[in-house]
Amino acid sequence: MKTRGLYILVIFVLSFQVNAQAIREQEPKAPYSYEVEEVVFQNTIDGISLAGTLTYPKKGADFPAVILISGSGPQDRNSELMNHKPFLVIADHLTRNGIAVLRVDDRGTAKSEGNYNESGISNFVEDTKSALDYLKAHKKINRKQIGLLGHSLGGNIAPIVATEREKEVAFIVLLAGSGIRGDELMLLQKASIERKMGVPEEVVAQAQLNMEGVYTIILNSDRNKEQLQQKLTEYFTTQFGGMIPEQQVKTIAEQMSRPWFVDFIKFDPAPVLQKVDCPVLAINGENDLQVPAKENLEAIEKALSEGGNRDVQVKELESLNHLFQESETGLPNEYASIEQTFSPIALNIITEWIGERTK
Repeated sequence: MKTRGLYILVIFVLSFQVNAQAIREQEPKAPYSYEVEEVVFQNTIDGISLAGTLTYPKKGADFPAVILISGSGPQDRNSELMNHKPFLVIADHLTRNGIAVLRVDDRGTAKSEGNYNESGISNFVEDTKSALDYLKAHKKINRKQIGLLGHSLGGNIAPIVATEREKEVAFIVLLAGSGIRGDELMLLQKASIERKMGVPEEVVAQAQLNMEGVYTIILNSDRNKEQLQQKLTEYFTTQFGGMIPEQQVKTIAEQMSRPWFVDFIKFDPAPVLQKVDCPVLAINGENDLQVPAKENLEAIEKALSEGGNRDVQVKELESLNHLFQESETGLPNEYASIEQTFSPIALNIITEWIGERTK
């Protein structure tokens, strides 16, 4: 059974590396038909500066605006992954349709200060609030029509900001946002990926048991990273002793002890979503194996309904994966080989929905 359990641990540390390639077909190229402004603003709570790009139409003012919030792991303002730049593509599409967009380097990434891996969800919330404050003071932006668009983990951050700044956030868009607690999502994600890869069901079941043990340790942990890392190292050594190099075990334990990951595992979106009273668009791809659509969209819709929010639109989009690419399997190893960066269908849904709510 140890060999079967090992499989899931290896999956956790898979990374995707691609060589430099030609620019993806959807990536916009200068000169742009809109204004592009490089910006720097302060998160005064944490004492760091954040850098990003603000785009808005060339003519006019008083534009509705959207702040883009990235998913898990440190990412630049374009949310670049495997030579795809989805936030650049989204920003270009929205701006060409009259909506200003602010996209920001995550703290500790590119031109932004701070340390991502030593930060928690509450820090990312403060970063987003700082972006909101910056836009509210910008002469080109309608301060009453600023919304948030979060992908994956960003779909957890957006509702938190919307509840803590309820009079300042006009709407939120959740792209592959989770509706269930972090540990439940990770277990579902692993099982979904393994089954799609054809892993035998008994191996999937054993891997679930092994990872339940990991998440139980995390759920019961306090804010002491060193103690948690030690407990996880001991657990992995007991479960897989000798089958994984010691240094690799330590690396995995350190990654899973990072504040943002611990916060994510413990985070239940439902109580927050129940407090969101602004308009919400939640969309997900049918082929999303990382945040499976059925379970998460149903949970999001249920929580919003229980909170009394009546301006909610939920859509599951055919054939799209976690990155909103048109896909065959939805497996992560397919992301790099797909030329499309972001589905035009999804782009149009987002743009039209925001346009309707910012008339």
